[in-house]
Amino acid sequence: MNEIIKAMEERRSINHYKPDMVPEDMLKQIIEAGLYAANGMARQGTLIIAVTNKEQRDKLAEINGKIAGAPEGFDTFYGAPAVLIVLGDKKVPTYVYDGSLVMGNMMLAAHSLGLGSRWIHRAKEEFETEEYRELLKNLGIEGEWEGIGHCIVGYIDGEIPKSAPRKENRVFFVK
Repeated sequence: MNEIIKAMEERRSINHYKPDMVPEDMLKQIIEAGLYAANGMARQGTLIIAVTNKEQRDKLAEINGKIAGAPEGFDTFYGAPAVLIVLGDKKVPTYVYDGSLVMGNMMLAAHSLGLGSRWIHRAKEEFETEEYRELLKNLGIEGEWEGIGHCIVGYIDGEIPKSAPRKENRVFFVK
C-alpha cells in the first residue's frame, strides 16, 4: 500500500503523552509539512506558532480548559509537551480551509515520525481575547488572524487506539 495512504488510515488522535519534549528538528519537519499544505490561490494565508515553553504551554492549556468548560486542573492538551497553533489570515477567503489542511498535514507528519498528535479546538476563542491579541503583537504579527486549531504533539504514552469501523453508505459515484 502507498505509504501516504497507509499513514492516513493508521493515524489516530492520541490522548496520552509522555512528558519528554520532541526534538526541535522533528517539530521543524512537522511544521514544514504544514507549510506545504494545499491553500487557496497559493496565498499561504496561515501561520504557525510553536509553543514548547512549558509555562506558556500550561497557561494556554488552562485558558483552553476554561473556554471548554473543563473541570479545573484537566489538561485539555492531554500532557502533550508541544503545541503548534495554526492561525488564518481573515483577509484570505479560504483561511479556515487552508488552516484545516495545515493541521491535517502536521498530524500526518507527526504520525510519520512516530509521534502522536491531536487537533484541539478553541483556538478561535482564545485569539479573540485581548491577551492573545497581545501575544501576536509581542511576536511581531500584524493583521487580523483567527485561531484555527492547536496541533498537540508528543511521544505516545501507551498504545495507538484502534480505528473505529467506517460507516456504510458514505460514498456515491455519479457516472
